Amino acid sequence: MPLFERTRHFRVYCSNVVPGLIQTDGYARALLTSITEFRRIPNDVEQAVEARMARSHVIREGNHRFGLIIEEDVLYYGFGGAEVMAGQLGHLLAVMSLPSVSLGIIPRTTPRRMWPIETFMVFDDERAAVEMLSADVTVTAPAEVALYVRAFGELAEMAVYGGRARSLVTEAITSLG
Repeated sequence: MPLFERTRHFRVYCSNVVPGLIQTDGYARALLTSITEFRRIPNDVEQAVEARMARSHVIREGNHRFGLIIEEDVLYYGFGGAEVMAGQLGHLLAVMSLPSVSLGIIPRTTPRRMWPIETFMVFDDERAAVEMLSADVTVTAPAEVALYVRAFGELAEMAVYGGRARSLVTEAITSLG
């Protein structure tokens, strides 16, 4: 929690899920349950969801800026079923209106200059947290953190924002039936 509270500029890229900072309770619960079951680890989903929701207060409180980028396919990965996804996608629309948040979506049809890579978060250009299947890796070497900042910049240029991004989210909601 202290890292999240002291960070002023977050850069987050997620190729496979909605970023944790903007997940709803239901989405986080469904996602973390699937991870727990797959990895065959002790079930601490309730505590993990509670911690994730507690950290997410930084989206609405404090002096923080958030650059968030997701791949369009993330909008269609059905964690928790249609009702949970509808709630999560509706939450994305609400988060997009926050003045401290820039949410970009890379459309499926965008010509690629950068390939989809592992999920990562950069904290104030000082540290990157990288999520892998078996572990979370913390990167602190300045040259390596700079590489993640550069990758974020490349991915951000491919993303759409504002009305175009809202349209992609709305299309995903409509597809839920």
